[in-house]
This record gives sequence, structure tokens and C-alpha cells, in this order.
Amino acid sequence: MNLRVNDPPRRRVSPALIACGGLLVLASMFLPTVLQKMPDFEVYWNAGARVMSAAPLYRLEDGHFQHKYLPIFAGLVAPLALLPLTKAKIIWFYGSVAVVVGLLAISLSLLPHRRIPPHVLVLCTVLGMLKFYAHELNLGQCNALMALCVVVGFACLSRGRPVLAGLVLAMAVVIKPYPVIFLPYLLLKRRFVTFGVFLALVILSLLLPAVIYGAEGNRLLLESWVQTLSQSTRANLLNQDNVSIWAMYARWFGVGALASGLALATLLAIAAGVLVLLQLGSERPGVEYLEMALLLMLIPLVSPQGWDYQLLMATPAVMLLVNEFRGLPLAMRLVSGAAMATMALSVFDIMGRRAYAAFMSVSAITFCALVLLGALACLRVRRLA
Repeated sequence: MNLRVNDPPRRRVSPALIACGGLLVLASMFLPTVLQKMPDFEVYWNAGARVMSAAPLYRLEDGHFQHKYLPIFAGLVAPLALLPLTKAKIIWFYGSVAVVVGLLAISLSLLPHRRIPPHVLVLCTVLGMLKFYAHELNLGQCNALMALCVVVGFACLSRGRPVLAGLVLAMAVVIKPYPVIFLPYLLLKRRFVTFGVFLALVILSLLLPAVIYGAEGNRLLLESWVQTLSQSTRANLLNQDNVSIWAMYARWFGVGALASGLALATLLAIAAGVLVLLQLGSERPGVEYLEMALLLMLIPLVSPQGWDYQLLMATPAVMLLVNEFRGLPLAMRLVSGAAMATMALSVFDIMGRRAYAAFMSVSAITFCALVLLGALACLRVRRLA
């Protein structure tokens, strides 16, 4: 039946809203089980309680669940420590679901030259990243929040709001220090205002805990933070869930000078490749999307403590690859498609204990991530993104 002229137009439901509803329902089904876990959120909750009483944040007796974040992060989560742990977990859990949806929605909105329907892009990205989203929620982690701040920062850049971009990117560093990787990037791209605001606010975030702990107390906190990271890094290299390039070589050759040298050489080669790709970028709108996606995806590979669930930072990269998939050479389509499928399906419950342990022990996830980085590079070389 044809619509009459005065009939109101039908509104299409946005892919982000569909994703939000689907993830909310799916997440709620597992909420009772997840509430029994979320060990990383308990670390945040304890740190928030400690900062309110100006107590030490970094303690050896915490064992594997030591606080490894900047001192200011404890102040950020302190309001949640005023609530009972279970209530705080529920708020964090649903907030994290909303953050994942926001990450998908803003990645979609920033995507240049959209070539396939948005609901297909969102669905394919969710399927590819679902394993990592689920692990993030199960642990009560904050990588999605950090990644969301990064894509919001780039959204501000694209809308000509450089000061706000610097503020949001600095917030990403407050959550986890990894996004400092964007400081040299902004300098290379001549985004001087954003760079200046970003750098100034990062420095300020390092100094602010002195309001509670005093200048000397804050200095000791920062020293303890560095010491905690350095002491835990070596032990974590052989953890099967570590997907960093450092861990890959440590598994293959043992922890030592050879593995460290090979990892450093690989990272230097990747850095040189990134510089070349930046030079290949044109001035047309949207070129920064690929660069943002590339650097975000590099974070868990570059950090010696890069865990598999941190690969949810590849959300913009996967969305871009799905969007431009037909533009890749046939061989690259086959290889990158296999890599995405392997990452998505490498689930403990599907593979079983032995197969999963063997899969992770050879750093197969790391290799798949490197393949996707190669596919992103191919898109830039072909001027597709």
C-alpha cells in the first residue's frame, strides 16, 4: 500500500541502537555470573577507597592484583568506592556495556566513505570483537573506556575542536597511559594546539594527586607505580594471555636478550612502517581514521603487558577493514579474513583447554593481529583509506 502524502516518514532504527539493545540483553543474561568475578574492577574499587584516606596504592601484598594504574586514576574511581562492592560492580558493568556501544557508534560515525550498510558494519565488527568485549566485561576492565576516549578525541579533531580533543585524549591517558603514543603522532600531523593541551593535561594529571598526598607523597607514589610495572612485566611475558610482540618472542626463544632484541627490532621496523604510511596519507577528509585505528591496534602489541582482551581496541580497525574489504587484493582478503575469523573463534569454550593453551602458546593471536595491521597498510598504499 502506498503512503499518503501526509503520512509521517518511517524512522529507521540506528545500528548503534540495535547493538545497544542486543548487547544489553546479552550482557544481562550473564550479569549474575559476572558479578562473582570482575577481579580487575575490585582493584579499582580498593584503590578508590585507599586514595580517599591517602593510603598507599601500590602494595606487594596485593600479589597479581596490584594497582598498576596512575595515581590519578584511583581518584577518578573513588566515588564508586563509596558504594558497596556489588552495587559498584553493577554500575560499572552496565556502564561498560554502554561504553562498548559508544565505541561502536562513534567508530561508525567517523568512518569515511561508507561502502556497505551500517547494520552490516556493526554486526560484523561485533562478531569479530565479541570475544574481547566479553572478556573485558568479565574482568571489569577499562580498556573500552580508554579506547572510547581516543575515538571521541578524534571526533573532536574532525569537527574542528582541537582543545576539546586534547582534553579527551588526556583523559584516555588518565584511564591507562597507553594513549601517550598519540603525542608524537599529533606532533607529526602538526596538530599543535591539541598536542599542547594534551601534553599539559597529562603533566597536570601526574601532579594532581599531590593535593591529597603532598608533593613528596606524590613523588613516592609515582616511583612506586614505575617499580610495580617493572617488577611485574618480566613475570607476565610468559602468561598465555599476553599478546604483545615482547611475549611472542619470549615464548619462542625464552625470556632473555635474544627475545628482547628481536622484539625491539620488530617494533622499530613497525615504527618505520607507520612513518611511511603517514607520509602516504593524502589531505582528503577522513585519512586520520586509519591512522587512529592503526595506533590503537598497536597498543596491546607494543606494550609488554598487552593482554588479549585489549585487542578490543581494534574495533575501528576491524570496522574499516570490513568496510573496505572488497578493495583489498584477493590474497590479502583471504589472509585477513582468516585472521579475523581465527581471532573471533579462538574461544576457550569452543576450542577446549588443551587446544586453546597450545594456540595461545605459539602467539597465534599476535600473528593474526599483525596480519590485520598489514591489511590496514595495504589500504593506505592503495589510497583506499
